[in-house]
Amino acid sequence: MMPAFRTRALSLGLTAAALLAGCGEKSAQTATLAPAEIETGTACVLDGMLLADYPGPKAQIHYAGQEQPEFFCDTVELFNTLLAGEQARAVRAVYVQDMGQADWEEPRGHWIDAKAAFYVHGSKVHGSMGPTFASFAQRADAEAFAGEHGGQVLAFGEVTKDMVDLRGGALHDSHM
Repeated sequence: MMPAFRTRALSLGLTAAALLAGCGEKSAQTATLAPAEIETGTACVLDGMLLADYPGPKAQIHYAGQEQPEFFCDTVELFNTLLAGEQARAVRAVYVQDMGQADWEEPRGHWIDAKAAFYVHGSKVHGSMGPTFASFAQRADAEAFAGEHGGQVLAFGEVTKDMVDLRGGALHDSHM
């Protein structure tokens, strides 16, 4: 039989080892959740459009059990996917571009947590699929954009399914 102090020491040692192992696992997990950058051939998961060829904010979802994120050429597609009733996959991270920093015509980088972002809905400025949600890290940037281009500033949780119709520009194109 082991003395009580040795049993406690062994127990503490195993607990410390488990915590350290968990920390290493969490660090590796966090590293895989970093936003991926758009490359020349990066395509939208829904329609195959090359992201680098179109203006406006882009988005990406990192799903559990999937090594690479799925990209979207427009924030409307992102919200439509996230708000779909049949969405059953576990989401580990969601990123959008901060249009307060990125170039609207050729957005690169400037990824931010989509759930912490502010969105301008209903502006006159269009993204790759027509009307879009302009995404911003700072509320002040979103309000300035809305002041210049129209629209309403919303938090992530205020976007509803009826706002994310994927027919996009086709609804507003009188030439079709």
